[in-house]
Amino acid sequence: MAVVETETHGQILVVRMNRPERLNALNYEMTNMLSEVWNDFRESSDLEVAIFTGAGRAFCAGEDMKESLKDGEPGGRGPDREDPFWAGTLEKPVIGAINGYAMGGGFMLVERTDLRVAAREAVFEVSEAKRWLLGGYDHGHVANLPYPVAMEMALGFRFTAQRFHEIGFVNRLVDADKLMPEAMAMAEHMLTLPPAARVNTVHMMRQMRPKPSPAHLKLAEALHLHGDTDDRMESRAAFAEKRKPVFKGWKDPQDRYRMPKLSDFQD
Repeated sequence: MAVVETETHGQILVVRMNRPERLNALNYEMTNMLSEVWNDFRESSDLEVAIFTGAGRAFCAGEDMKESLKDGEPGGRGPDREDPFWAGTLEKPVIGAINGYAMGGGFMLVERTDLRVAAREAVFEVSEAKRWLLGGYDHGHVANLPYPVAMEMALGFRFTAQRFHEIGFVNRLVDADKLMPEAMAMAEHMLTLPPAARVNTVHMMRQMRPKPSPAHLKLAEALHLHGDTDDRMESRAAFAEKRKPVFKGWKDPQDRYRMPKLSDFQD
């Protein structure tokens, strides 16, 4: 059984993550296969719009913690070939059909879609604050959400599909049996547009999304190292072992008062 399944409907490609027994967690095999699928889609002269979804009760639970612990590599191994969808270089539009849990890396996959349809039971979480030394600081700002909502997101609070629909992160909220029909209807609408209008509009809209400045990115890089990096693997071990994590915080307790600042990286 392939960990990623595809089907075509005319010019529409459906991409379905297929590890339901692991809530479609992103292991090395899946990230590699997704990379191949998105590269093939990019290069296809027949396919114009994609729908991205998951099998079972999750869209994607994010990083495969068990594989990360086995490899001793937080975040997991990336694909052998660059994934244009993940890298943001895929010119064709992608519709997210979020069927269930979208957590951590799974949330980041949703964030990269252009339009989103969610089943009412879907649940979203930016899990970075639980696994790294800096939380998901940029996701709410990229989505143009108000500061307190962006903060809530960055600190790993969970969101229902209803809440995300109300704040504009999700376009459509539907019953589970209407998820794929609604996503297909959106894809079919996009195919009624002149090809250049569709591609150019999607490209322009993506270019207008807020992005962290170079100074912010340098600050984030510094903060990713500002603490006891052993806590990264401890968070994963605790998750896999179903226990409460024991965090150290900082190797030197005074480091919590020596945080790098944005001004350190500005000219």
